[in-house]
Amino acid sequence: MAHGSRWRAGRGRTGSRGWRALLGAWLVAGACGTCGVMAQTAQTMQPSPGVPMADLPPSVVSAPLPDVGSMASRVLACTACHGPEGRATPSGYFPRIAGKPAGYLYRQLKNFQQGRRSYPAMNRLIEFMSDDYLRQIATHFAGLELPYAPPVPVQLPPAELARGEQLVLRGDAQRGLPACAACHGERLMGAGDDIPGLLGLSRDYLNSQIGAWRSGQRKAAAPDCMDRVAKALTAQEVVAVTAWLSSRPALAGPGGHEALALPMPLRCGAVAAVAGQEGKP
Repeated sequence: MAHGSRWRAGRGRTGSRGWRALLGAWLVAGACGTCGVMAQTAQTMQPSPGVPMADLPPSVVSAPLPDVGSMASRVLACTACHGPEGRATPSGYFPRIAGKPAGYLYRQLKNFQQGRRSYPAMNRLIEFMSDDYLRQIATHFAGLELPYAPPVPVQLPPAELARGEQLVLRGDAQRGLPACAACHGERLMGAGDDIPGLLGLSRDYLNSQIGAWRSGQRKAAAPDCMDRVAKALTAQEVVAVTAWLSSRPALAGPGGHEALALPMPLRCGAVAAVAGQEGKP
C-alpha cells in the first residue's frame, strides 16, 4: 500500500484485504492489551481462503512477527500506508508523518475521527480509539527524526516555478495572501506544536489537500485559515506552489520545528497557542 493509486482502500489488488486484516489485528492487539494472546495466534495465522500467500506484499510475508507490546508494532497499520517508520517518500501519495509536530498529528487524527477529514481507511481505523491513545500515536511519530528522501524533479516552466516560490516565501500582499513561510516556518519545516512542514511531501498529496480545502472536503477548527488561503489561490497558482514545494529538499534535524511566530497573519483555530484570538480577523 505504498502508493495511493495502487492500494486504495477497498479497491486494492487481490489479497490486500488479507494483509490489511493482519496489520489491523496487530494494531487492535496493542490497543486492547491482548498482546500475548495475539502474538501466539499470529504465529499460526494462515491467509483467508482465496487469499494466497503469493498475493501478499513480500515485505509482509517475509517480515518477522513484531513484538506486539511495542508502540512500533501497534502502529503497523499506519506504516503500511505511510511508509516504514512513517517516512513515506515524495514519490507516493501518502504523506510522511514521521517528525511532524505532535499537536498537529493529534489534531489530524481527531479531524479524521470527527469527520472534518475524510479517507475511509483512516476514518474506520481510528473510529473507536480514545483520545489518550491517539495522543500516544501522535507522540510516537513526532519523536521520529529520520532522513528525508530526495525530492522528485518537476517539469514546469521556470516562470511558473518562480511564481510558486514567490507565493510560498513572500505571498501576495495586494490580494491579502500571506506567504506559506509566515506560518509554516522560514525553512518550511513546521512551527510550534501545531503547524506542519510542507517539504518532503509528494506533489500529488499537496495538490489533493489544497483541492480538498477548495472543495470543502477538508476542514479544520474555526476559523479555518487554510480554507481561506486555498480558496484565494487560482488553479494555476496551486500547480505552481505544489510544484515548487515538492521540488525542494527537506532536512530533518533535532527539534527541527521553528518557534511559532506571533502574531500570525491570519486567525487560525487549529493552532492551540493562538486559539483564534491572535492575528487579523
